[in-house]
Amino acid sequence: MCKAMKVVVENLTGTLFYIQVGNDATVEDLKKEIEAQQKLPCDRLILVLDADHCLLMSKEEENASLIDCGIQEGSHIYLFFNPINDDYNDNFLFTWPDFYLG
Repeated sequence: MCKAMKVVVENLTGTLFYIQVGNDATVEDLKKEIEAQQKLPCDRLILVLDADHCLLMSKEEENASLIDCGIQEGSHIYLFFNPINDDYNDNFLFTWPDFYLG
């Protein structure tokens, strides 16, 4: 049986919640667990790891293991959302607040 890890997720309102997944879980597995627990659509989730500000949203990275992405027990992950409109053609710009930039 695979050992589990618990990560801290913070949404846009600053609310923290915990998600438990197996150590062999992928980014997609984490998104699906967030969807199940928080009733949020996993296909719109953007996850950002606090440690090195690694954006975890590309389709290529969804099959990557959480450990390969630097996520471990107790990691703090920020939760954002893609726009709901599928016809949205403008580029989505993601910027960090100044306090993250040093």
